[in-house]
Amino acid sequence: MKTEVINIIEAELMQTFEELFKWFYIDKELLNYAPNNKGWSIRKILEHISLTNQYLLMLISKGTRKALERSKKEDYAERVVDYDLDWQRMKIIGEHNSFVWNRPGHMEPRGKMRLAAIQQELESQLQQCRILLRKMPHGEGALYKIMMSVNNLGKIDVYHHIYFLVQHAKRHLTQIEQVETEFNLGV
Repeated sequence: MKTEVINIIEAELMQTFEELFKWFYIDKELLNYAPNNKGWSIRKILEHISLTNQYLLMLISKGTRKALERSKKEDYAERVVDYDLDWQRMKIIGEHNSFVWNRPGHMEPRGKMRLAAIQQELESQLQQCRILLRKMPHGEGALYKIMMSVNNLGKIDVYHHIYFLVQHAKRHLTQIEQVETEFNLGV
């Protein structure tokens, strides 16, 4: 297993969450500004990211457990020697409006969650991801695949799922920047 795959995932994870955390310290008027297209405010986007991560982390945690169980029963070292993540296919997830997706209702922000609670949840989710990556340092995450219907990704392994979580947040960082631009232009 090329540790560089895990290192890249973790580096992008850290960078993406650092960018997310900056948005908790902006002016309240910008934070709560609802764009003209009836889209979400930055506050609601941050809530949506935390809600989606919550769901994804349930799948990722389960996948990690299953992958680690398999790693104890299989000799997988040769299987993961040439492992590489499908970077290009996954990066599309991080591009805002790159595909159509109807999110489930439980990922819809309600706007009632306290801002501090959203931030705390995201901080906890970041740590969970880092812990799960550390539990699978030798390619174990490649041993278990979970279905991902978003953009017809199909069955993807645990490393891909963690990278999906990162890309999903990046997608919404672009959306946040668009809200900020509209706010600053006074449209």
